[in-house]
Amino acid sequence: MTEKIINSNNNTFKELYGTNQAILNKQAQRYNSLIDKFNNVFGQKDIMLFSSPGRTEIGGNHTDHNYGRVLAGAVNMDNIAVAAKNNTNIVSILSSGYEKFEVDLSNLSPNKAENFTSASIIRGISARMKELGFIIGGFDCCIDSGVPVGSGLSSSASFEVLIGAIISHLFNNGKLEAVQNAITGQYAENVYFGKPCGLMDQTACAVGGLVTIDFKDPSNPVVKKVNFDFVATGFSLVITDTGGNHADLNDEYASLPIDMKAVAAELGAKVLRQVSLDQVLDIAPKIREKVGDRAILRAIHFQNDNQRVVEQVAALEKNDFKAFLGMVIDSGFSSYMYNQNIYPINNVKEQGVSLALALSDLVLKGQGAWRVHGGGFAGTIQAFVPEKLLDKYITTLEHVFGKGACHNLFIRQKGADRINL
Repeated sequence: MTEKIINSNNNTFKELYGTNQAILNKQAQRYNSLIDKFNNVFGQKDIMLFSSPGRTEIGGNHTDHNYGRVLAGAVNMDNIAVAAKNNTNIVSILSSGYEKFEVDLSNLSPNKAENFTSASIIRGISARMKELGFIIGGFDCCIDSGVPVGSGLSSSASFEVLIGAIISHLFNNGKLEAVQNAITGQYAENVYFGKPCGLMDQTACAVGGLVTIDFKDPSNPVVKKVNFDFVATGFSLVITDTGGNHADLNDEYASLPIDMKAVAAELGAKVLRQVSLDQVLDIAPKIREKVGDRAILRAIHFQNDNQRVVEQVAALEKNDFKAFLGMVIDSGFSSYMYNQNIYPINNVKEQGVSLALALSDLVLKGQGAWRVHGGGFAGTIQAFVPEKLLDKYITTLEHVFGKGACHNLFIRQKGADRINL
């Protein structure tokens, strides 16, 4: 039934949000407030509680679109939900900061008028789950997002697998497996929402912990959870939002796969995963004028960062965190020098990501690690910061980028799931 969370100091909360009592109390208040909102909007019902984490890309920068490998992790910023069956075909959603909307599941066909809306995601996930033999139905739901939009932590993927988890537990006894949840979310985003996307974001949010994904066969990616306790390292994962403008960057983002695939095409391949670094270097003198030097540099980045993911995973599985940190730095320098996705070429005066990386180098050199986070050109960076330097690091970065620019996170083990408190 609709009961309030009395005690925040329990193992589930600690697993999701850490051991800081003030943070635990704040999270308990967050759940209580959301339950109150649900009661006020939908009335007293037999509810379930859910949490779906955001995600961070840790290894493999711009490798997925050329069928490469990635290393990603779920973080302790999450979307939470209160949901209950309503015994209709109508899904009714109220998300904090947005108007309530409804989706009628009696029609599960894609609707172009819904493109780029949350309603399309609900309809797409429901349609796909029904195709897969799962039971679907109407439900009422209140959602509170703790994954900031534009933070680079993939609030959209977190929302998608949250909806999958809700349908799984309300109607199917939780039988939807995590990877299938991710694939279902990707399907909804591609076919119903109208945006092509890979599978990294949804998988990291759905599975939890650290995951490595191999896209060699993109229709059947190989997903492996990495057995490593990040919390035990004593490091924080700090994501810093540099406040850069993402407008007018579509051409910059598009140039990355275009350049990489242009080099692959010179070797008779579709993507760089299908060729080797030696092959790329062998033809480099012959194709410089045709594809451009930048394309060759980006091909070198792909080959090295793709292999680096394998080595990062091996280091973590051997509990060699120092070696792992060194490879994070190597990946970051490769993105800067070879991939060249740290600042846009049409606005060289705005280099927030570059500046954040320089400040990170000054504070953390020899004691931590730092790299661009996500697509690059503007937006966020990530850093692995030891506890003794945490205050200094955040103070230094927020002095330049403003209070609240830094998000102090950790890799949480639990993916999108029902929460029993």
